[in-house]
Amino acid sequence: MSGASSSGGIRAALSYCVQQVRRYDYHHYLCLLELPANMRKAAFALRAFNVETSRAMDVASDPKIGLMRLLWWQEALDKIYSDKVIEHPVAQALTSVVSEHKVSKSWLKRAVEARINDANKENNDIPQTVEELERYAEDTTSTLLYSTLQAGGIKSTAADHAASHIGKASGLLLLLKSLPYHASRNHQFSYIPAKVAEKHGLLVHQSGQSEIKKDSREALCDAVFEMASVANAHLQKARELAGSVPAEARPVLLPAVPVQVILDTLARVQFDVYDPRLARGILGAPPLVFQLKLKWYSWRGKY
Repeated sequence: MSGASSSGGIRAALSYCVQQVRRYDYHHYLCLLELPANMRKAAFALRAFNVETSRAMDVASDPKIGLMRLLWWQEALDKIYSDKVIEHPVAQALTSVVSEHKVSKSWLKRAVEARINDANKENNDIPQTVEELERYAEDTTSTLLYSTLQAGGIKSTAADHAASHIGKASGLLLLLKSLPYHASRNHQFSYIPAKVAEKHGLLVHQSGQSEIKKDSREALCDAVFEMASVANAHLQKARELAGSVPAEARPVLLPAVPVQVILDTLARVQFDVYDPRLARGILGAPPLVFQLKLKWYSWRGKY
């Protein structure tokens, strides 16, 4: 392949990544536009990789097919890091990013493996504690921020710690927001920990198995509030680190802004994940309000 055609192929692959992120992860698409130009290529490739793996189970008509997609991505990462050609635009963009920026394979493998483990669970296999969901959120969401910082050549313990907290907060809140979808699909609130459910009277034991009641809206709101409070604590910890985070790392941490927006929306609807206002605009906020808030934080070098 000539240099010109190879370059054209990479541009097409990157364009595909940008469009996928814009279509399926719009609030993060807006965050990535605030990054310096030299960091956007890696950031969009990494986010597109997340789109592919996070949607694998949702777009599959059969869970086995979704699991096969995730296993395909697990194998694809081995090929990407061996510089082998893969006929998939996101994989092609990632190959280019990995060769240019030396992004650690361990972060991406960790993200896929967490989703594979989640996909292998039975519908009635609910997590026991919030800490389990925090680990899942870090494995699938914080790792994206770690990889983006690494691709930008940013080495900062404070930035990594802030990224860990923002990823956990973001991951937890997106799981909460998706509760109605998963309940309709799997007939179970898969992402409410047993200890939280039991505390709020949502846990029932039948035939030796634990299930979460779906008919108590008020108790569900109380459980969501408790988990949202954990996410809020992570956001506050990330922001407390801001003074130690180098200026060049702060744009990478702008996903803290949509975290705040989801928290504000949840508070406005009394933590009722079935309230239709959650689905309006961008994470429940009017698009212009969301974009102005994001621009304000970006302009001031905050997150």
